[in-house]
Amino acid sequence: MNFKKSIAIIAISGLLFSSCKDSKSEIKNETAAAEAPAPKAKKEIAAANLQTASFTIEGMTCAVGCAATIQEELTGLDGVQTAKVDFDKKLATVTFDKTVQTPENLTKVVQATGDGKTYKVSNMKS
Repeated sequence: MNFKKSIAIIAISGLLFSSCKDSKSEIKNETAAAEAPAPKAKKEIAAANLQTASFTIEGMTCAVGCAATIQEELTGLDGVQTAKVDFDKKLATVTFDKTVQTPENLTKVVQATGDGKTYKVSNMKS
């Protein structure tokens, strides 16, 4: 009987400690989100200057670490209106201001996101 009580007390203590730890993490995450700077507003792009480029990206190994990171890098560029990277299709589609960006620069940014050797851009269509 004592053995069962000891096991129950240890289990309850473990749950209490882990739940306290999770709530502290949530508080830290909420605080970090509140302190994070607001994303800078995108400048309006004239319709006459809009250009869309689609290209294949080889070397991505996952949707979160690779595709999402590349998409973030492209979206953050000046003159880029939208960027979508599809991990399954290995395809990126970027809509940008042709007076600010070029397909060649988009290629350089994608390749620089890795170590310069990991990601390879091909089949650029603009």
